[in-house]
Amino acid sequence: MKDHKGRVTRDGIRIYEQADFAGMHAAGQVTAQILDEVAEHVFPGQTTGAIDAFIEKRVVEMGTTSATIGYRGYKHASCISVNHVVCHGIPGDKKLKDGDILNIDVTVIKDGWFGDSSRMYVAGKMNRKAERLVQVTHDSLMKGIEVVKPGNTFGDIGHAIQSYAESHRMSVVRDFCGHGLGRVFHSPPNVLHYGRPGTGAVLEEGMFFTIEPMINLGRPETKVLSDDWTAVTRDKSLSAQFEHSIGVTKDGYEIFTLSPAGKFHPTFG
Repeated sequence: MKDHKGRVTRDGIRIYEQADFAGMHAAGQVTAQILDEVAEHVFPGQTTGAIDAFIEKRVVEMGTTSATIGYRGYKHASCISVNHVVCHGIPGDKKLKDGDILNIDVTVIKDGWFGDSSRMYVAGKMNRKAERLVQVTHDSLMKGIEVVKPGNTFGDIGHAIQSYAESHRMSVVRDFCGHGLGRVFHSPPNVLHYGRPGTGAVLEEGMFFTIEPMINLGRPETKVLSDDWTAVTRDKSLSAQFEHSIGVTKDGYEIFTLSPAGKFHPTFG
């Protein structure tokens, strides 16, 4: 059900007001700025723990709060997922090797609004297979974003991502999905990165959510390790992910987490 101002849809999806877009943009830009700055800290020999320490320091310096520290007992300001780690990789003492690819996922809280984004980085030089995976994953995200507008459905988003990734003989992870956000970290809807056109909830102006496809070079199956966080590909194939936070506008979308310096793709340099 939903009232005249469109507070909540029958699917439980909150509809935000036009004034709320500014809060989401401000939070998203802090996250994007931190992800821009972290690029120079990714190199062979660096530890993921050192990268996370830099992120935690910048979150505080920018007057924001980490959404992940303390979330269900998690202790870090980022998730850093290397090579065949699909998502929720825990920063630690392991050193990056030349050619490692990694996803860094950061969420901050600014004035009560959540800014959530992740992108891929490379330590040293990517090999051809990794480069192709990263490119297809990036483009899959953008294909999904391009269909965001009132009247389309969440199934349209999933179909755009799935059909593009599979056309390049890669697979879409089914076990994790995007999510609604705003003044809460995770809320309806679940944003699946696969699906059939015309299915799922209908997009409406004022919906806020993430799109964050995880694409594998091999099969889509994952497993979670004994730490209860780290998800890896079952076949040990490489995995990549990009994530933006999105708001549905009157005739399309706004990306809240655009890179201020144009560094969203790891080959920006």
